[in-house]
Amino acid sequence: MRPPLTYGLTFASALVSTCLLVACGKPPGGPPPALGTPEVGVVTVQPQQVALSTELPGRTVPFLIADVRPQVNGIVKARKFREGSDVKAGEALYQIDPATYKASFDSNVAALAKAEASLKTTRLKAERYKELVAIQAVSQQDYDDAAASLGQGEADVASARANVETSRINLAYARVDAPISGRIGKSSVTPGALVTASQASALATIQQLDPIYVDVTQPSASLLRLKQAMARGELQKAGANAAKVKLLLEDGSAYPLEGKLEFSDVTVDQNTGAITLRAVFPNPNADLLPGMYVRAVLQEGVKEQGLLVPQQAVSRGSTGKPTAYVVGKDNKLQLRALETERAVGDQWLVSSGLQAGEQLVVDGQQRAAPGAEVKVVAWKARPAGAAPADAPKAATH
Repeated sequence: MRPPLTYGLTFASALVSTCLLVACGKPPGGPPPALGTPEVGVVTVQPQQVALSTELPGRTVPFLIADVRPQVNGIVKARKFREGSDVKAGEALYQIDPATYKASFDSNVAALAKAEASLKTTRLKAERYKELVAIQAVSQQDYDDAAASLGQGEADVASARANVETSRINLAYARVDAPISGRIGKSSVTPGALVTASQASALATIQQLDPIYVDVTQPSASLLRLKQAMARGELQKAGANAAKVKLLLEDGSAYPLEGKLEFSDVTVDQNTGAITLRAVFPNPNADLLPGMYVRAVLQEGVKEQGLLVPQQAVSRGSTGKPTAYVVGKDNKLQLRALETERAVGDQWLVSSGLQAGEQLVVDGQQRAAPGAEVKVVAWKARPAGAAPADAPKAATH
């Protein structure tokens, strides 16, 4: 009967060992010691005046643009400008062979002189007949014929003068001048080319770059929302700043000079549902060239009681909606669902979910949970370029 006794002693030994471990407070696989109260960095939400702006895509457009075309037919004898240079209005660009137009002008000048000489004789005859008819020395018919000849001579002189003016204009058109001041592009013809007054292609194009227009498009729905917000009193007009526009270049850098809003189109594009806004910018160094893609920053309005919160305080839940933690009066965390209108710099503009004076958790959310008790410390934004600080450590007792 030895085996039953052996089994009894073994079970008793195991039971004694377990009791000793429990008595020493070291149960195998037990929970770890409780942690201290976690520490979170908070900011107090305060309403403030927020200037709202919007970025709109656009393209640069020349302030003035003119295609240079010939107004008479002929052979180009010379090009008098350097491609890509700045030209002044009235400066000679091309010279068309003027020989035929000079000959026509001289011929018309001679015809005018002939008509004026003939008119002089006719006028003297009419004046003499006027005196003679009064004393009945000539018939009334002779006087009427002399008066008609005088009228005919005056008409001939007027016609000759018009022909002289026409030929003078055509002779002047043989010199092709710049219609506006600006920067001229490449020439489509060279000396020796035949050009015509009715040709479709331009000889060159001149564009005025200083100042320069920026045309941007804004969805009509955004404009309606803006007007409705102003009608409800949520936004105030931006005042004098409403006409000021800033510009972001294609590489993301800011254009150093400020522009001014010129006008807003009155028609909505049926294909895009957008309206066109035009701003004008100074461009003394020709940094802006026609056709460049830019983004214009326009002032929309001012929100008097806007709530701005750091973007790092807001996270996205499983549904994708923005949420944030708030510390209640009992130092316990509350999870809030937020509604954000837009980003303003590195902050979110919150429209609902927060109240003025509440403490918003900005740092330490990784250990946050609804209802958890926390220790509150003031959060300070890091200077630009500073390395991020370590996450707050749990306080120890």
